[in-house]
Amino acid sequence: MRTVAVVGASLSGLYAARELRAQGFDGRLVVVGDEPHLPYDRPPLSKDFLTGRTDEDRLALGDAEEIGALDATWLLGVRARGLDARGRSVLLADGRTVPCDGVVIATGASARRLPGRERAGVHTLRTLDDARALRAELAAGPRRVVVIGAGFIGAETASSCAALGHEVTVVEAAPLPLLPQLGPRMAALCAALHRRRGVRLITGTGTAALHGTGAVTGVELTDGRLLPADVVVVGIGAVPNTGWLAGSALAPQDGAPGRATLRDGVPCDDGCVTALPQVVAVGDVARVGGSRAEHWTSATEQPRIAVHNLLAGRTAQTVRTLPYFWSDQYGARIQFAGRRLPTDTVRIAEGTVEDGAPGEDGLLAVYEREGRTTAVLSVDRPRPFLRIRRQLGRPAGAMEAVP
Repeated sequence: MRTVAVVGASLSGLYAARELRAQGFDGRLVVVGDEPHLPYDRPPLSKDFLTGRTDEDRLALGDAEEIGALDATWLLGVRARGLDARGRSVLLADGRTVPCDGVVIATGASARRLPGRERAGVHTLRTLDDARALRAELAAGPRRVVVIGAGFIGAETASSCAALGHEVTVVEAAPLPLLPQLGPRMAALCAALHRRRGVRLITGTGTAALHGTGAVTGVELTDGRLLPADVVVVGIGAVPNTGWLAGSALAPQDGAPGRATLRDGVPCDDGCVTALPQVVAVGDVARVGGSRAEHWTSATEQPRIAVHNLLAGRTAQTVRTLPYFWSDQYGARIQFAGRRLPTDTVRIAEGTVEDGAPGEDGLLAVYEREGRTTAVLSVDRPRPFLRIRRQLGRPAGAMEAVP
């Protein structure tokens, strides 16, 4: 293999480039990125960067020496527009072609947007440029902020806006924030964090329309209420960046009956290997073994396996990642690990509940099924969380009893 193209210059793309060199690939390495920036860390965008506690120079995922040591050609600020597997090349939007023997698809995902025309004051928060624009607007003075969606990005953005002194309302269509991830009892506790810090939380209703001509002035809800707004942040999930692969051998007729579809990511086996020879996929864009996980852990762990299999020319190793995520909201760190089912029971093993929210001393909750711990949730209890998370990663039957 003489040339490998990594399409996507964010976290998973950088990790793939690192792994290629670490695993002995000494050929030409080309990294393509649609943003003009070298790889940067996204989690701080909705937290410390938005509040001004972190500047851009601290977001970089590698210093100049490390980036240089990769000996890669960086093609930044240009989108991939096609994959020619037969001709073994990646086609770029500016007309260039990158011939290659192997491809790592790491194009990530883009923020889902509301339908309708664009208005000033309406933001998503997925990229550095998104965060720059929102940060500048929030720094201009007190704002009435409406956050649509109470998932991780929405909750963290609401927390940051509240910390900056803005009036914040969060709108969530589901009955509770983070309900699929945590289940109703623990989701209710985390929902109370919003109210405890003075943020208005409206659940069980969606967004019908945005008001305003040149700039947004309000958010109309599906129940008829109208929320005044100077700033709207849309945090309603992300869409995998697979459009550039439409018509390729991965999805020759995307969406047609009986054909492969890329709407929920690039299909891969358990080793991140696609149906095309010498093409693997990692990170937010990859649907590995039937599921797609938009988490930092997947983006950093999948590249090692994917690159090993790419260089081997077959699926020699498989991913065995334990689901894990964290979120910083209102001064609390929420951590979750494991595989929860709706039928699992949950109990608080440590900590207290005060006024429906985790107490100042935090809490640790364990999810159980037939006497076995299946998942763990922590709010500001990192040490016991880490212990149980490690146990969850052990083979079945190796778990210790959780007090």
